[in-house]
Amino acid sequence: MSINLVWLWLLIGIALCAVELVLPTAFVSFAMGVSAVVVAVAVPILPHLGLQVVVWLALSTAFVFLSRRLMPASQRHSKIRDATVAETLTEITAGKEGRVLYEGNSWRAKCADEKLSILPQQKVYVVSREGTTLIVMPESLIHH
Repeated sequence: MSINLVWLWLLIGIALCAVELVLPTAFVSFAMGVSAVVVAVAVPILPHLGLQVVVWLALSTAFVFLSRRLMPASQRHSKIRDATVAETLTEITAGKEGRVLYEGNSWRAKCADEKLSILPQQKVYVVSREGTTLIVMPESLIHH
């Protein structure tokens, strides 16, 4: 049974690392994938699945926090120098997040003015980024 768990953890680890290549998750998927590979190696000394899951969650959390500490502050909250255009895919409700199409990918986004809502299929300008969330302003406010 333990050899099957080794392969299971290895597959989970590889899949999560691959997700990081496709979707921008600020190294969260990568950290979880590396943690799964570590658990795969540790299966012989962690025979119970419940204990393996607890170790995986603890390692994932530690790796995510470590990656945040090692990342310079300028990369965590980057300012986009020239505002670029995106289009809302979903409504961005006041103070909440929605989705925008930016450079061919779907991103989480919120309005820079937390009192504003933006309807779907609206042109917006990306003014900054916080991790994997884009901060946007509606075109109508910038051009009027």
